[in-house]
Amino acid sequence: MFFPTPLAVRFAQGSAQADVLPVDVWHWLLVLVPIAVLLFLYVGRRWAGPEAAPIGLALSVVVAVVFFATPWDTLSVAAAKGVWDAVPIVLVIVAALVLYRVGTAAGAFVAIRRGVERFSKNRVFLVLAFGWIFASFAQGIVGFGTPMVIVAPILLALGVKPLAAVLIAVIGHSWANFFGTLGVGWLATEQVVDLDDTTGTAVVTALMLFIPIVASGLGISWIVGRGRALRHALPFVVIQSLVLGGVQLAVVFVSPELSTFVAGGAALLTTLLLARWKRYREPVELEETPALTDDADSDDETKPVMGLAMALAPYGILTALSVVVLVIPPVESLLSRFVLALPFRETTTGIGFVTDAESAYGDFTPLTHPSVLLVVALLITLVLYRSRGYFAAWRERTEPPSVVRTAIVDAAPATASIVVFLVLASVMNHSGQVDVLALGIAEVTAPPVYAFAAPFVGVVGALVTSSSTSSNILFAPLQNGVASSLDLPQAGVIAGQSVGGSIGNVVAPVNLTLGASAVGQSGKEGELIRRAALWLLPVAVITGGATMLLTSI
Repeated sequence: MFFPTPLAVRFAQGSAQADVLPVDVWHWLLVLVPIAVLLFLYVGRRWAGPEAAPIGLALSVVVAVVFFATPWDTLSVAAAKGVWDAVPIVLVIVAALVLYRVGTAAGAFVAIRRGVERFSKNRVFLVLAFGWIFASFAQGIVGFGTPMVIVAPILLALGVKPLAAVLIAVIGHSWANFFGTLGVGWLATEQVVDLDDTTGTAVVTALMLFIPIVASGLGISWIVGRGRALRHALPFVVIQSLVLGGVQLAVVFVSPELSTFVAGGAALLTTLLLARWKRYREPVELEETPALTDDADSDDETKPVMGLAMALAPYGILTALSVVVLVIPPVESLLSRFVLALPFRETTTGIGFVTDAESAYGDFTPLTHPSVLLVVALLITLVLYRSRGYFAAWRERTEPPSVVRTAIVDAAPATASIVVFLVLASVMNHSGQVDVLALGIAEVTAPPVYAFAAPFVGVVGALVTSSSTSSNILFAPLQNGVASSLDLPQAGVIAGQSVGGSIGNVVAPVNLTLGASAVGQSGKEGELIRRAALWLLPVAVITGGATMLLTSI
């Protein structure tokens, strides 16, 4: 047992049913089994998502049925919710992949590679500009994995190796997950936790987000060219960290929902100014370039049929649509009236763990969802490229693959993995396994130690659910209850949870599947998790230390 006397009742503020859960070493280790096996298959055996995910799901079902007394009708409801949760994400995958393949068929990515050389020949600068700054800006507006499927292909066009492109994209926007997507993570946290000081919590979280902001810039620089690239990029990283973190911190006092979006926009403008600096306009000699392809023969590359503006037009159109639809209140309010949701009945387990009925689960507003914005951008791009003859002109110079066939081949494994992962997360949630995982951590830690561990709970939540928002929905109430029982400041613990959930997205299987499928590397998620963990672990440790410090003041 964690303690001779159950302490679950102390966390009733975080979970009204905590006292019915079997919070002991045995059940806690059982909950870890599906997660540990998944990580072993992904990282140790290098299995692909469609191979590993069903095994993790099967183990989670066994644990739910045998050790948490979960009936099959409860599992069926959980599975249905998981499938419904997957629908919007799958739509984003399909639309983004088709958009990417359309760009390939028109020669857009060759044009991007050639076009950016007119502004800067510095590859370190360009990778940071797209992989960190533009990815953060995109996360500030759209989110839902969109930066992965947009930024990774652009990085590929800039000469970044496929897996490195995914890694850079996922690290680059990791800090922006909580206040990004126009504050969806923040709004969800406000719904599930009664915050004592709303502004104070937002400010503390924004302060702690400086850690992953700086770490993402430094991490990307190291990935590109190790120590030489890091030293070269340091002024850029310092300046942009102050812009991203400083602007976000200033805006949270007024509107946390817009803080990341405004910060990303300010950083984009700063990037344009820094591009005029000779240090970042001219090439830099790097001793090691593990993430970059050899571009020595780029002069022999097929000449593009369009300019840089046209090559980036699909992403400019998507950004403009996002700003109009999501940032202008009257437009957003009007389009958000059309909502799709499903009713689900109450479920319970044999030990008495209840999941309430919902008359409208998983609100899906299609007219403001990134998938629809991607489809509109795709249709406009098709008309634009066809009217200018880019498809025919590019076919005369090369032999691009079929748009439909390649999109289907790329989307199929990613779709299967995502559906299974979200069903797995729903099964763990409805059987009480997720709560046991968090409560077990809480029961064995003293206040300072728990403060240090709070971000790691957020990381686990993002790993299990593949969403920083879902991590907060699941664990923020529990963190709040623990903070109250251990007499820890609420703002610091919730901030630790939120930052942990945000950076935890770098190892979220769904996020990595999105990026891998976008660059034709489906099945390489295990390699990506292993590489991403090298960045995540030290950042999580530093975040834990900051949480412990802030909660001791």
